[in-house]
Amino acid sequence: MKPFLALVKRNVKLFFKDKGMFFTALITPGILLVLYATFLGNVYKDSFLSALPEGLNMAEDLINGCVSAQLTSSILAVSCVTVAFCSNMLMVQDKVTGSIRDLTITPVRKSTLALSYYFASLLSTLIICFVAMGLCLIYMGFMGFYMSGLDVVLLLSDVVLLVTFGTALSSILNFFLSTQGQISAVGSIISAGYGFICGAYMPISQFSPALQKVVAFLPGTYGTTLVRNHAMGGVFREMERVGFPQEAVDGMKDTVDFNFYFFGHPVSVGAMYAVLGGTVLLLIAGYVLLNMKKRHKRS
Repeated sequence: MKPFLALVKRNVKLFFKDKGMFFTALITPGILLVLYATFLGNVYKDSFLSALPEGLNMAEDLINGCVSAQLTSSILAVSCVTVAFCSNMLMVQDKVTGSIRDLTITPVRKSTLALSYYFASLLSTLIICFVAMGLCLIYMGFMGFYMSGLDVVLLLSDVVLLVTFGTALSSILNFFLSTQGQISAVGSIISAGYGFICGAYMPISQFSPALQKVVAFLPGTYGTTLVRNHAMGGVFREMERVGFPQEAVDGMKDTVDFNFYFFGHPVSVGAMYAVLGGTVLLLIAGYVLLNMKKRHKRS
């Protein structure tokens, strides 16, 4: 246990000491918040208003609350994964600099070394994503805040689960990388593409039917929907409280991916947790097995 904790401490310190990796990971949520609020806010607002039945009016605060909650869920859904790739680059940089050779000649097991990278990246990413969540909640406070205390706790749990998923996914992919160029290429691809395939940039309900079926098999989409549920649940409860027709509320839930369907069948929140949690366990097991296999080849 002591070697494991020492390695985790070493990796966390190196991450925060490396200004390039740290600031790249830190500014990602901030940039997304600015870009989303500046450019996507009106898009989300128009999409939301288009789902309202004709002649049905809504208070401006409630509209802004819905838009800010949707923006928050999108930012957190993307940041929890993309920041994990940034913080997990230390594993590859140790290969580039040759530091990994110094670590592998020690009596520490390869599985312990692998898990130390995972948990160090997990801790670093959680710190940054908790800060991002705090900023998003402050933004929602200015725009229109309808979340309950339970909603905040559940949103926090979603962030933790998504970070464990993002860290596990990045650990698997980074295992096969060994150069600085590969790090940059993979980071660029993930940053540019993940938000689209997980439904953060554009609601899945607006995808073509064929693409909706494809993304239904991707665990990241379930993570995005979980965050949507707990960030926007208070807004929809307020709509129901002030007397909005249930049909209108249900239509808006479908429009913003508050509800998720697998080949036409609604997916419960419990099932979403099961899918994402099961995927995390499989990815971590695969990551450890890859490292054990690598050790077996060298023995």
